[in-house]
Amino acid sequence: MMNRYGLSLGGVVLILVAVASAVAQETITDKTAAVVSPIPKFTFPATLDGQLKALQDNPLLAHFAEARASSAGNPHKAIYHFVQPEGYLNDPNGLSFWRGNWHLFYQWVPPDTDNQLHWGHAYSDDLVHWKDLPPAIYPGPEQGSWSGSVYLEEDRAIAAYFGNECGVMIATSNDPLLLQWTKVGQDAVIPLPAEPKPYSVFDACVWKEGDMYYLLSAGTLRKGRLQVPRPAWFLFESQDLAQWDYVHPFVEDDYASRTFDDGACPYFWPIGPQDDPAVRRHMLIHYSHTSGGRFLLGQYDTQEKKFYAGHGGRFNHGASWPCGVHAPSFTPDGRGGLVGLFNMNHGQCTERWQQIMSLPMLVTLLNPNEIGIQPHPALESLRRQHVQKQNVTLAANREIVLDDVHGRSMEFRFVLAPQDASTVELNFFRSANREEVTTVRCYRNRGYNNHLNPGSNSVVEIDSSRSAVAAMDIRPVEQANVYVPPDEPMEVRVFIDRSVIEVFVAGRQFVAARVYPGREDSDGVSILSVGADSVLQAFDAWQMEDIYQ
Repeated sequence: MMNRYGLSLGGVVLILVAVASAVAQETITDKTAAVVSPIPKFTFPATLDGQLKALQDNPLLAHFAEARASSAGNPHKAIYHFVQPEGYLNDPNGLSFWRGNWHLFYQWVPPDTDNQLHWGHAYSDDLVHWKDLPPAIYPGPEQGSWSGSVYLEEDRAIAAYFGNECGVMIATSNDPLLLQWTKVGQDAVIPLPAEPKPYSVFDACVWKEGDMYYLLSAGTLRKGRLQVPRPAWFLFESQDLAQWDYVHPFVEDDYASRTFDDGACPYFWPIGPQDDPAVRRHMLIHYSHTSGGRFLLGQYDTQEKKFYAGHGGRFNHGASWPCGVHAPSFTPDGRGGLVGLFNMNHGQCTERWQQIMSLPMLVTLLNPNEIGIQPHPALESLRRQHVQKQNVTLAANREIVLDDVHGRSMEFRFVLAPQDASTVELNFFRSANREEVTTVRCYRNRGYNNHLNPGSNSVVEIDSSRSAVAAMDIRPVEQANVYVPPDEPMEVRVFIDRSVIEVFVAGRQFVAARVYPGREDSDGVSILSVGADSVLQAFDAWQMEDIYQ
């Protein structure tokens, strides 16, 4: 009996496919834990040219191509977001830029496996057009290779991640496309404790200062008289990546997290100028299993080895399930900013694939206590047919349907002048008679008082309650505060792609959700000013390129 990857499912694992002579195949077996992956593993040449040549004839990539082709006709499969070739995609891992290419790793569960997570792998030379690669890290001795990060040295990449039923694992790679990974030691470098310890062993983030490596392990810590659980990150240090010593809990003054949050999928990076200690800032971006993608912003004391987190915020504004933003992966852009993305959960089950990645975003430091969030400029390369309008008066309570704008995979830019209208509605995936519609509402100066800037915040929300006439897991309204200077227009950038909508407001806030319009005519766009007239100073709409063609 053969499985989908050409492997015998009998007692012995055999690879029954022809491979280029430069590529050797091996059986994936770990004797310690008896973990057997059904995915063929390959040994690649050490040079870039050799690797590229070997990949051309790689049978696993041929299988991935066939899998992509088989689901290409699905009306909800995104065309310019990253979607795994098949199986279940979970957390992104270790986004990084190595030797001229971006690398995206992710938790990949191959079909027909028992939750046997691998690190799936893709690379890109522009951050938007992705090419599949064979899995980077396979389970064994761990039962599954779970979430973690990648730290780049000059001569190698270091992955730190949680190995299910083992503990924190370390693996390294130094080849051109990061195809070959070697695990440090024969087991976890920080094992699951056999008895209670003052720390947790879970998702990991690793970096280096001087001659010492540091690692955060995510978890919770019970604090206060009532011993309520709060998110915590536990610091370890090592000189050689193999032997690690526990230091202490890492974060102090966390005013942003919620009780019962945890600190999964941590990424700890400097952001903004680092030459002045008074304004030097770091971000700890992470995921909470109760409230989704989050971040802390503060000062890192390199002497105390403590992070003082005086500010924080959210990348999603409700629970991550269903249809919400999930876990992050971020890396420095080399200019003081951070580049990252999230996986996004689904609201309908689709055959052969689940979940997608969000679009890449750029996070910058606007001032010592505030970040900016924008779609990454690389996305502009996907723009195609363009529709443009300027200085359109929006009469109160009259919906304006943009008859010359139709599509399900588009980018939009709205510039709304300061106005008296209480609300401006932007409608997408709109059917002719509004049987289906996904609405973005912008409320000017209707949010919380802003403690960093004068006046009140504005509010943006995504209402997907009428997105589909067919059954789907309805998500409550996704609503976020955002600061827009009182006398400035509000810029709203919206990206739609078949089953996802992502909104960036004023360069400061991100809101996103999955949606599943089912009608063939659900491709319209309209705008409505509620209560008073408004002015649409500028409008742009682009069709977006299919990155899989």
